[in-house]
Amino acid sequence: MTPRIRTLALACAAAALAAPLLTAPAQATPTPPRTGFEETDGARWTTQPEEQRLLSTVDKASERISVSRVGTTKQDRPLRLVRIGERPTKSVVLLICSQHGDEPSGREACLSTIRDLAYAKDKKTQRFLRRTTLLVVPTANPDGRAADTRGNSDGVDINRDHIALKTAEGRALAAVIRDHRPDVIYDLHEYGSTPQYYDKDLFDLWPRNLNTDEAVHEEARTLSKAYVRPAAEADGYTTGTYGIWTDPVTGEPIKQTAGDGQERILRNVSGIKHAAGLLIESRVDPLTEAEKKDEALNNRRRVKSQASALEGLFTYSDERRARLERATGAARAEGYRDRGPVYLGGADNDPAEPAEIIQNPPCRYRLDAAQYGDIKDELALHGVTVKRDKSGAYVPLRQAARALIPLLLDERAPYHMVTARPDMDC
Repeated sequence: MTPRIRTLALACAAAALAAPLLTAPAQATPTPPRTGFEETDGARWTTQPEEQRLLSTVDKASERISVSRVGTTKQDRPLRLVRIGERPTKSVVLLICSQHGDEPSGREACLSTIRDLAYAKDKKTQRFLRRTTLLVVPTANPDGRAADTRGNSDGVDINRDHIALKTAEGRALAAVIRDHRPDVIYDLHEYGSTPQYYDKDLFDLWPRNLNTDEAVHEEARTLSKAYVRPAAEADGYTTGTYGIWTDPVTGEPIKQTAGDGQERILRNVSGIKHAAGLLIESRVDPLTEAEKKDEALNNRRRVKSQASALEGLFTYSDERRARLERATGAARAEGYRDRGPVYLGGADNDPAEPAEIIQNPPCRYRLDAAQYGDIKDELALHGVTVKRDKSGAYVPLRQAARALIPLLLDERAPYHMVTARPDMDC
């Protein structure tokens, strides 16, 4: 039987706001801290000082928790990474919570999950954490959360900055992915519904970018369809595919409003970087008359639905660990074979046009000294291997980041950083 955590510690059961994730017995003293959201029964969101106190408390209370600073925002707020595990493991799962500052429910689910795992004493949870390292960025956009805005303090959507890496937030997340090579990247968001056609409790979506390795793509779809959605549905929540309007009678898709293969979005970068990525979106809008009258009730439903989905993620991570590790490991090794096309467009539900396919990629891209100076830091953050020479530098495609490199350097790529010179003479 797979391990489960509870989104709230049992010592705080009277104020429990989230669905169970892993079963945990009564907690040892001291009493586990509670979030501001829990303290107010969902009347308001946890403040950043409250988040910092909670993380400091669990860091001191549990040897399986470590909290580090991985970046600083323009407004001097810390970007924190929480590592949860009994020991270093090959299997790594990364949660990115609330990239958009006005989408707080995922952050609340992440904070309570961190706390519960810090204090859980049951053998199943301990076994889970001996085999899996869970990494959490509890607030991926602190400036946006403070202002309750989608973008950061410059108004930039961080979830459109995972190629250029111009924001402090995007750079910090890229470094975490490079340094820890997660097998799963789970990205928590919220969405506004459209009555009848687009109003599920939860939507999710895997990497659609065509450069995602086939086995990794299949793992991400399995995470969605066989684990996350069933877990949420078992708790009474409705689910669907993000960005697809459906007919309320037939259930057939009638309109696509999002969900393309654009490489600068985190769920697609996840696939390109060989992780089973999943975007999860909880519904902001109230579902019932009671929720319309009681904002706290609506807020609790938003957080509980995210917690239910997390239950599916943890079960997946435990049950499919070996298959997932094989898939992500093979995908990283595949780049060294330096074979096959690279896609500059298209998606798994939208075939690429001929002009969007590099059928015979170059063996390397050459950068002059000025170009290399302009983007050397970003290449390093992406984990791209670069070779220096007298004229500047060159980037060989024979490496784990093979599918990413043309997206960064080829003039035909929609979001390329510079126009490098392709070299076919190898």
